[in-house]
Amino acid sequence: MKIERTKNATRSIAAGVGLRLFQTVIPFLMRTAMIHFMGVEYLGLNSLFSSILHILNLAELGVGYAMVYSMYKPIAEDDEDRICALMGLYRKYYRVIGLVIGAVGLALTPFVPSLITGEVPAELNIYWLYLLNLGATVLTYWLFAYRNCLLQAHQRMDIASIITMASSSVQFLLQFLILVLWKNYYLYVIVLLLSTVVNNLLTALVTMKKYPQYKPRGTLEKSEVKEINGKIRDLFSGKLGSVVLQHADTVVISAFLGLTMLAIYQNYYFIMSAVIAMVEILISSITAGLGNSFVTETKEKNYNDLLKFSFLFLWLIGICICCFLSLYQPFMEIWVGSELMLGFGVVVCLSAYFFVLSMSRFLSVFKDAAGLWHQDRFRPLASALVNLTLNLLTVRKLGIYGIVLSTVLAKVLVGLPWLIYNLFTYMFDRTQLKGFLKQLLGFVAVMALAGAAVCGICLPISLNPWAKMAVCVAVCAVVPNGLFYLLMHRSPQFAPSVQFADRITKGKLKLEKRLLRG
Repeated sequence: MKIERTKNATRSIAAGVGLRLFQTVIPFLMRTAMIHFMGVEYLGLNSLFSSILHILNLAELGVGYAMVYSMYKPIAEDDEDRICALMGLYRKYYRVIGLVIGAVGLALTPFVPSLITGEVPAELNIYWLYLLNLGATVLTYWLFAYRNCLLQAHQRMDIASIITMASSSVQFLLQFLILVLWKNYYLYVIVLLLSTVVNNLLTALVTMKKYPQYKPRGTLEKSEVKEINGKIRDLFSGKLGSVVLQHADTVVISAFLGLTMLAIYQNYYFIMSAVIAMVEILISSITAGLGNSFVTETKEKNYNDLLKFSFLFLWLIGICICCFLSLYQPFMEIWVGSELMLGFGVVVCLSAYFFVLSMSRFLSVFKDAAGLWHQDRFRPLASALVNLTLNLLTVRKLGIYGIVLSTVLAKVLVGLPWLIYNLFTYMFDRTQLKGFLKQLLGFVAVMALAGAAVCGICLPISLNPWAKMAVCVAVCAVVPNGLFYLLMHRSPQFAPSVQFADRITKGKLKLEKRLLRG
């Protein structure tokens, strides 16, 4: 079966954008309600528990990616028996993972209070809240989690998006009522647990109906199980570093700077992560297509795809960075007030953080789709160790600046160069590296110019926050796009990138005729 990559990517993007808008706007309203009805410390607790449980999820790291990757080839070959055998294997693995996470989580329970500096709301029992969150995590693995791989491998994440939106709608409505009517944080967390159960059950029912031929049955050859286990080990060491890199910051802030600072930082991080999540919709929508392409297409075709997709991606995140630099502070002033704001220097650091994190995730899609986990297994761990070391060395003197800059430096000095080296050593030809770096560094230079131009125009504006945001939105729509077009339209990748974007949107944006005239 040759997957209809462009068609599936288009509908995955459409559904994913709808879901991400939903998961941005509604949680934003929930955060606002929690600040108003409960207090800022509760946001800090939410972030802390979320990060602890993400770290506990290390037991899963590798299994999900290996599951989806192992299905690319049998799906392309319509090998039903092998797909069913893979499902049986991963069902067993996920049951074990749930037990491991539950056992380790219980063992860590006595140490949870030591991760919090400052006071916790007096009416809360940290242990009970932690156990409720732990229970929600464990249930995700015991309730048909393995079936979600069918949607990912068939590039039908649009279905998963619709299911998530339906279950989340009920979840957020109930949680909002709890915040307004009862102000009970325990009930708030219990609803999260129940929503997890409902989402998994709905996903299982839909996949059973859509793919009734696929059931967990049969066994794989021992040699194939050994090969899959090897991929899981490689993925574990790699994803371990990614999780530590992403969530160690939260734990360090809570332990050294307190829940209030964590909540303030997480308000900023929430906005950035919402934008990253929107961008990742585009990335995830092409992942299965890339996996299928590496099986069916030539290396040269895949390299040209890298250049084309990275051109579009860099243009997009360049616009996002300009928006961060000009819109972050007036938006935060409107949302939470000046007393819960950080300095503009943090905005600059977060903009750099956004770039290196987004670029790393984009390139990792090519690595994951090609299955280069063994070759890349130590890179994320090395980046994480550098980040954690810098965090602990700088947090007392530099505070929140030390936390953000540590992550940026770890990515720039270790993560990105190593990832690019792996891609052009094991996946593409080394002779092609020069062309990719030329495009990447050229865009970085243009981004810096666009960012400086936007700041020069927007920062001196003395208007109320709403009016300033309106002016800056117009500036961000014109200045970066104008500079990118002026300086990059003669690039060899400009025409194929515009044509691809026009094809994805089915000509609705009329990009090709407008932009290719120049």
